[in-house]
Amino acid sequence: MTGAHLTRSVFLIGFMGAGKSTAGRALATRMGWAFYDLDQVVEAREKMSVTNIFATSGEARFRQLETEALISLLENELRRSDSVVALGGGTFVQAENRKILQLYDARTVLLNAPLEEMRRRCNESGVQRPLAQDAAKFEQLFASRRDTYNLTDFRVETAGKTVDDVASEIEQWLGARPTDRGVQKLEVRQ
Repeated sequence: MTGAHLTRSVFLIGFMGAGKSTAGRALATRMGWAFYDLDQVVEAREKMSVTNIFATSGEARFRQLETEALISLLENELRRSDSVVALGGGTFVQAENRKILQLYDARTVLLNAPLEEMRRRCNESGVQRPLAQDAAKFEQLFASRRDTYNLTDFRVETAGKTVDDVASEIEQWLGARPTDRGVQKLEVRQ
């Protein structure tokens, strides 16, 4: 793996139910960029659902597969097209993945909502999420990830906003970013 200049890409970070995939698709459509959902990339590579990977191989193996998929995206697809990437809820929490994203000078956006809202979205999505089954564990997991999530470049609160509003907010932030990688990175937090 070698760090390199990416085409314009943005990585959406956040807990389960924050809206990464939904807002990511909308943002990609608005900007005419490619969209990747890292969980779906892992599933396609492994020909198995995330739920089945967790059940048969455990979380540690899933995290390894997730890192491999992230590296593959960065070294291949993201060099060819401007892209929006929705990362899994635990991807950015892994120090190795943060280092990889930093090596590629990746732009990261945290999507956040109140915990109750994210849990409701998870329950209504129809997608079985291995780490969202127990309410107390869901809350503990969120609390354990919160500080790391706050290391992103930009933050968008999604509660009470339409998907289009969230995508527009990110698009506006991206438009304000310098495109020359030689320019010092802006520190924008909201």
